[in-house]
Amino acid sequence: MLRLTVDGPRWRAHLEQVASTHPGLVPVAKGNGYGFTLGRLARKAQWLADRGHDVRTLAVGTHDEVPEVAQRWSGEILVLTPWRPWVALPEPAVARRLVHTVSRLDDLRELLHRDPTARIVLERMTSMRRHGMTARELWEAGDLLRKHPGAHVEGLALHLPLGQGTHLGEVTRLMNDFVGGDVPHRGLPQVWVSHLTDAELATLREQYADFTFRPRIGTGLWLGDRGALRVTATVLDVHAVERGDAFGYRGRTAPKDGHVLVVSGGTAHGIGLEAPTGEQSIKARAATLARGGLDAVGFVRSPYSIDGKLRLFAEPPHMQASMLFLPHGSRVPEVGEDVEVRVRYTATDVDEVVVTG
Repeated sequence: MLRLTVDGPRWRAHLEQVASTHPGLVPVAKGNGYGFTLGRLARKAQWLADRGHDVRTLAVGTHDEVPEVAQRWSGEILVLTPWRPWVALPEPAVARRLVHTVSRLDDLRELLHRDPTARIVLERMTSMRRHGMTARELWEAGDLLRKHPGAHVEGLALHLPLGQGTHLGEVTRLMNDFVGGDVPHRGLPQVWVSHLTDAELATLREQYADFTFRPRIGTGLWLGDRGALRVTATVLDVHAVERGDAFGYRGRTAPKDGHVLVVSGGTAHGIGLEAPTGEQSIKARAATLARGGLDAVGFVRSPYSIDGKLRLFAEPPHMQASMLFLPHGSRVPEVGEDVEVRVRYTATDVDEVVVTG
């Protein structure tokens, strides 16, 4: 069993702290639900709203994720991935709650043709250069929307890069494009933003008092207090081996006397699957080369920790279990014992989530 155990009181206190210090918070529940599942995050967003926090909109990654949260969350649902013509529109009951992100003029025309009353946020291209309109396209979108008074424009969406210094100058420029486009909108214009610091948000709110800023937060909300989270794996089997004994799918041999442990968690859970980190330092690249060399000879440090020490994979992880090598002299866990696992929550699907308290 690969299990995520959550210190309920501590986790809930963290969620409330984030919600109380980020007015207009838009919780993000996408992908694997940051390890918690989408349904659980939708229920927890509803809990925050029911507790009186300023949480009116829940963001999901794609339109396919909408049904998973729509029955567990009663408010608005923002889809972060821009709408494309091949995406079917939902039934009217859900459509009234759905806010589409639109990043291309052709898509805006098609969406308004299919649903003249669609709720929309217009995405402006940022230095991240993933999705978004240019300044000219934003102005043309304003002209188009003025011809469709039934559409509900919910504001401007900005998805900013991580770790690139202050974003204040860029955000100011992009907001000026939105204002210059004279885009019709309901009430105070809203700016839906990702990856701004608290200090940047405070500065922007002071400078643009006639705008409402809606911070979209996922990692910092659900995973912001790592001390409240613990992932463990169950020891499924233990085998004593002597130097030269063969084991595993590939018939590898034990380099010395010790034990082979079979533990829960494999590639189906995301164990052993590593995404590029994006680090560009010489030290980070050297570490990558070192891991590659270890892999070539079969000694790779696993994310499994026993008595505070990360242990080695005996061979690459299987689909639902992994084999570890413990050298002679190490304490050998019992079958049924749980051992710690370090995981990347956004890439791990656990078998069970247990929220204590």
